[in-house]
Amino acid sequence: MKFLKYSILLLFAGTSLNSCFTDNDDVITPSSDLEIKDFIWKGLNFWSLYKSDVDNLANDRFSSDQDYTSFLNDFSSPKDLFDNITSDRDRFSRLFSDYTIIEQALDGVTLNNGMEYGLVRYPDSESNVFGYVRYVLPNTDAAAKGIKRGDIFSTVDGTQITDTNFGDLLAPDSYTIGLASFDGNTVTPTNTSISLTKVQYTENPVFLSKTLDVGGNPVGYLMYNSFTSDFDPQLNTAFGEFSTDGITDLVLDLRYNGGGSIETAKDLSSMITGQFNGKTFSVEQYNEDRQQQYGNTRIFDNEIRTGVPINSLNLTRVYILTSDRTASASELVINSLKPYIEVIQIGTTTTGKFEGSFIVYDAPPPLFRRSEANLGHTYAMLPLVLKSANSAGISDYFDGLLPTIEIAEDFTNLGILGDPNEPLLKSALDKIAGSKTSNKYNKVPLEQIGDSNMSSPIYQKMFINLD
Repeated sequence: MKFLKYSILLLFAGTSLNSCFTDNDDVITPSSDLEIKDFIWKGLNFWSLYKSDVDNLANDRFSSDQDYTSFLNDFSSPKDLFDNITSDRDRFSRLFSDYTIIEQALDGVTLNNGMEYGLVRYPDSESNVFGYVRYVLPNTDAAAKGIKRGDIFSTVDGTQITDTNFGDLLAPDSYTIGLASFDGNTVTPTNTSISLTKVQYTENPVFLSKTLDVGGNPVGYLMYNSFTSDFDPQLNTAFGEFSTDGITDLVLDLRYNGGGSIETAKDLSSMITGQFNGKTFSVEQYNEDRQQQYGNTRIFDNEIRTGVPINSLNLTRVYILTSDRTASASELVINSLKPYIEVIQIGTTTTGKFEGSFIVYDAPPPLFRRSEANLGHTYAMLPLVLKSANSAGISDYFDGLLPTIEIAEDFTNLGILGDPNEPLLKSALDKIAGSKTSNKYNKVPLEQIGDSNMSSPIYQKMFINLD
């Protein structure tokens, strides 16, 4: 199965409380809350990047097994324990009661109606929210029903969207959106509604790849929406086409890309360049106990993980489009390229996520696979286990990466993705052509409070593979 590509770890110290089977009859015994809590504490004690922040994760925290068991029993649930022993600095570690949803998401498989949206607070309301369509996935219900980029919706199943109900309204497999218009100040219902249904869908993150003519020079444009390793060949093919077209510049659109595979981020950076093969791409730092064994320097290389040669462009400059939803592996590309080539970032400030994770299962050490997981439960963790720095030592950008040219998306004029007049892309093309971007473009974004991907178990995560 595809998810076996990802690191599958649960590392125990000392005596385990876990038991999967009753005698030899292969009858699975459900794990108790205490056993699950034992897994959580020991997994975080071993792997948590911010372990030193949490006194209750110290190696010498407990004087006896009885003291340890009493501590675990003080918490009402596994989640209660997990939340208590996660550092305040840790914004992204998560606990899951069903690890299959993580595995599917890592392969790009989700329940999806095809409408990829953002959620924005009304300019004249403290609580009301409207949705805007960022893009529509091909061969989906949204595509079949004519949903398009720039569409605005203000209600779901007849209920006004607010900052407290949007999660519940948009969670069901089927719902009906009420369309609206937005003039920059006022949201006005149009009395048109569209019903949408989610089905299981595998998204190709290489959403749009094309070569544009800019003053007689070929310029590549790539909208890339997730670092999903299963689609590395498609990503490499897009760069092969750019190479064939002889592009002189590249506009890489990461405005909606929340991250994914660290290895894919490295390979994408090697596709953009190529002249730095063997040089440091990023340096990874673990907690004090794990650093000596697992600390790693990643290098630019010339093959994707399948062994196919990378189609490199050998560029010395790249234009990257960003937003506040640009996170983790996307930020890793920006940060790691900066010491080597000119990176012109256009859009708004990124999320500020420089830490990596992998799935921590309840399985025996060392580094056992998913097939070795305790069958008594399906809990797993995605803890932050490392932070990355570029070759110049730059890391810890909690406040995000600032744009070179600041332009926020204008919800009254989102434009068509890949069209030279789409505002963010136009700003990049103007820069390439040496002309000045018009000051009429929006520089003050409305407050975005969510998007269609935020319920994903891998939302804004960056994944490492220790194989």
